[in-house]
Amino acid sequence: MFFKITTPVVLIPFIRPEKTQRVFDEIRRARPEKLFVLSDGPRNASEWPKVKAVRAIIDNQVDWPCQVFKRYPDRNLGCKDNIASGITWVFEHVEEAIILEDDCLPDQSFFLFCQELLEKYRNEPRIMQISGYNFASRIEAISDKSYFFSNIGMIWGWATWKRAWQYYDVNISNWPEIKRSGILKNILGADAIVDHYYHLFDNYYAQKIDSWDSQWFLARWLQGGLSAVSKNNLVQNIGFDKEATHNSIDPGDARAHVLVKSVEFPLVHPNQIVANDKADAYMFKHYLSINRFFDQKLLWFMKKRVPALHAFLKRLKEQYKRH
Repeated sequence: MFFKITTPVVLIPFIRPEKTQRVFDEIRRARPEKLFVLSDGPRNASEWPKVKAVRAIIDNQVDWPCQVFKRYPDRNLGCKDNIASGITWVFEHVEEAIILEDDCLPDQSFFLFCQELLEKYRNEPRIMQISGYNFASRIEAISDKSYFFSNIGMIWGWATWKRAWQYYDVNISNWPEIKRSGILKNILGADAIVDHYYHLFDNYYAQKIDSWDSQWFLARWLQGGLSAVSKNNLVQNIGFDKEATHNSIDPGDARAHVLVKSVEFPLVHPNQIVANDKADAYMFKHYLSINRFFDQKLLWFMKKRVPALHAFLKRLKEQYKRH
């Protein structure tokens, strides 16, 4: 089936030229009219060759009619600042975009899926994100439509609009007020899930974590925003190895082995804009490892009150999984 991708595509590589090449090859097959590249600088001199190899892929292999925007800092901005400020920079130029990191390998139908839903929900403020990766696709008959709506929506292959990104605050500067308001309890419900994000956002607010994505979750929740998630998983994460930015080095992790299956067109649209509670519960429990049971509450109590013991037990668990 022939289709034309007019939606801008954003590629976020770092120091993984082999993975970048695989993702770029899929972008080249889709032939978008505009390509934005957020290539962070090296953390040390030894990383320069890989950074240059990654940038050479873009510089030398865009062989279709395409306007290319490059953001190539000489110094390392870090995961959080590079991606957060980079996406903001993208939206200084365009109104909507499809976004892929260098370990998110998309099916070709992903591009048209995002493009169609970006157009359909362009002026619908309740929808703030389109997601191609769907860990909950492992649930049989998760939906009888082409996609469903979610309070979560992952960022391993996703798309959004400038009108949604305007609410993003990478430093969550109003977090103390948000926490005191108790609004997350109303949105997320279960105490274990709320406790999880309280702890996480406390650390983000204190700038102890070099990451950007959970702040985007918060921005959507505060606006009552949902994600449109493909029923079929459209993106494989190929980054679960020793090159992973956040040390996710278990290649057997189930999140890296979700079957990729093309979405069928024409899309069958849901009748209502309502979150799929079954899918969200599955994601919280099995993807994010949050549940309502006693052991989860004990785990979060230790993480908050006895962090050294929590870290030790976490290392033991990781060693056990690897053996």
